[in-house]
Amino acid sequence: MKLMINHQTHYHYSDPVHSSIQYIRMSPSNSVHQKVHYWDVSVPGQRQIKKDAFANIWITSAQRFSYQHMSIMAQGTIEIEPDTQAMPMDHMHPTIFLQPTLATQCSKEMLEFAHRYVKHPSRQCLIHLAGAILDYMPYLPATTSVNTSAAQAFAHRQGVCQDHSHVFIAMCKALGLPARYVSGYLYVPNSSHLASHAWAEVFLNQAWYSFDISNQIFTPASHIYVAVGRDYWDVAPVRGVRQQGGIENMHSIVQVLAC
Repeated sequence: MKLMINHQTHYHYSDPVHSSIQYIRMSPSNSVHQKVHYWDVSVPGQRQIKKDAFANIWITSAQRFSYQHMSIMAQGTIEIEPDTQAMPMDHMHPTIFLQPTLATQCSKEMLEFAHRYVKHPSRQCLIHLAGAILDYMPYLPATTSVNTSAAQAFAHRQGVCQDHSHVFIAMCKALGLPARYVSGYLYVPNSSHLASHAWAEVFLNQAWYSFDISNQIFTPASHIYVAVGRDYWDVAPVRGVRQQGGIENMHSIVQVLAC
């Protein structure tokens, strides 16, 4: 299945920004699941392209001039394999994804919750856990932020795909199962305006299995991988620092279309 993606991120500042540096992870890579036919990230300023510790494509862009508006645009065409059941083990040892992070710490209540559904480390038990998490904390936009931790989202009993992924990952790590955060895109037929997406993967039986808690999808049949990491902060599409600028306003548009 061939898909066309157009991802626009627009920034506006109340005062002029005098200089800035952006760290951008918006470039998918080739894998057994997907083939990148074409991809381009348009961003003003000087750039460097390399790979980070997780083998994600990482663009560093420096703006040495004043501005109040800036747009970052990523677009391209990718062909995915809808029959993918799991991703093979890559260059990173899975135990890296047992490391604790501030975003994926597991509270006592979360671990007790996980034990109710995961009696032994199997994919089916984890699917039951994923369903229970969505029932316990329904998808509700604009109730959390990128700074919300797994424990906070679980206590609030609501969240978005980032929160569902963090909670699931935190529980899996506490159960001794390597789990990682995936950023990317989800193709939904007959819908042209979609937010970028996040889901989790767990290492079982020498492979990485997908757990899209927000949509209750457990294979990457409609998913495009962009970056993987321990949590959102390892894969954030855009992070940066700036000199002045006042108040920042940002909005993004994402289209995923069959072609």
